[in-house]
Amino acid sequence: MYVCLCNAVSDKTIRDAVRRYQPTSIQHLRQLVPVGKQCGKCIRAAREIMHEELQNLPPYKEIA
Repeated sequence: MYVCLCNAVSDKTIRDAVRRYQPTSIQHLRQLVPVGKQCGKCIRAAREIMHEELQNLPPYKEIA
């Protein structure tokens, strides 16, 4: 499903970016994926997807 119609960003794109880079804020996510750069109507949905994906990530284990 498209989250940002202005920049054609899908929920899959946001989920992939969150899994790969684990952004800690919507501002960090906006640096990775072009959401909210025009009309801004997608920010709420993008934030919800980001938080949902961050909760589903496995716990980080430091090796060394």
